[in-house]
Amino acid sequence: MLAEKRVLLIIGGGIAAYKALELIRLLRGQGAAVTPVMTRAAAEFVTPLSVSALAGEKVYTDLFDLTDEAEMGHIQLSRVADLIVVAPATADLIARMAQGRADDLASTLLLATDTPVLVAPAMNVRMWQHPATQRNIKRIQADGTRLIGPDDGEMACGEYGPGRLSEPAAILAGIRAMLTVGPLSGKHIIVTSGPTHEAIDPVRYIANRSSGAQGSAIAAALRDLGASVSFVTGPASVPPPQGVTVIRVETAAQMAAAVAAALPADAAVMAAAVADWRVANASDSKMKKDGTGQAPALQFIENPDILRDTSASKQRPKLVIGFAAETDDVLSHAAAKLARKGCDWIVANDVSPATGIMGGAENAVTILSASGAEVWPRLPKDEVARRLAARIAEALA
Repeated sequence: MLAEKRVLLIIGGGIAAYKALELIRLLRGQGAAVTPVMTRAAAEFVTPLSVSALAGEKVYTDLFDLTDEAEMGHIQLSRVADLIVVAPATADLIARMAQGRADDLASTLLLATDTPVLVAPAMNVRMWQHPATQRNIKRIQADGTRLIGPDDGEMACGEYGPGRLSEPAAILAGIRAMLTVGPLSGKHIIVTSGPTHEAIDPVRYIANRSSGAQGSAIAAALRDLGASVSFVTGPASVPPPQGVTVIRVETAAQMAAAVAAALPADAAVMAAAVADWRVANASDSKMKKDGTGQAPALQFIENPDILRDTSASKQRPKLVIGFAAETDDVLSHAAAKLARKGCDWIVANDVSPATGIMGGAENAVTILSASGAEVWPRLPKDEVARRLAARIAEALA
């Protein structure tokens, strides 16, 4: 619950502004006080009267309102909040944040504060993918701003892809995570999850049976302890948890690039089942039978070693954790991987078909580190995640 917490909610101008009304209702339901600020463009999509009625407080819109400046200056307004949330955050507002501009009330509040900021972007897919927007996102993240979303989905303009505002419940989960005072508060942790898909041709690919369930559970457990989680996920069958920054990828190369871009971090948990190899001669068109009965010859090249590269990075996290999913000689293979990759821990498990672990609801793991091996009993994956998160919190304390 968010009782006695105050959220300064900045509503940007976009069609997704209507979701801010539901977010206010959810926040008030959790006991939080909401101070609403609207940009001039936001008032074109939702009315200040509606926002004020739901928040139970006055809506602030004008930087140069003399009455407001006498009663509560814009500097004070930004500092009495426990958290500043920008939802929806338009491409324009994000650009002004990145540039450090202060040409309206919203941007001035964001510049004149040291209060934590959570941004929920919402914009057209092409605007989101534009290099300028991506540069601005990286800039505000480097400044300490946390991100939630955007989601993939259908846009009001009819296009489909990333750029859709996260649902209010997901934003609420992110707010709760940021306001949670836990042992991992203030820590940034990268979690990789799910399989990767390596193309053979436009309709076929190489993959594995990873569901992403364990990685998703780990991200949620770290979030619950107060961590800011960058969740880099391949095409998993289990949805990502709410309240984390979701970065969707398909291939191992894309995952490697996403992990590198998410650094620096305090810890990295590499739970993804990354394909070791990819097809070097993947076809641009669907491969056809040629009537000879001969299968096409596939040439393979090695994929980036994300665990090894992260362990050797100049921005190496304090704690790097790898996973070893094996079908035989589990502990010997895991110990060799620990030595070879340069990471701090290896979480080893037996994924041979008889165990039902890959794609199942339970896991049985052994934690290998320089201090030895710690065998855990077979547990639900959520409980494995909670125990691992607690161990990570101890290591980072």
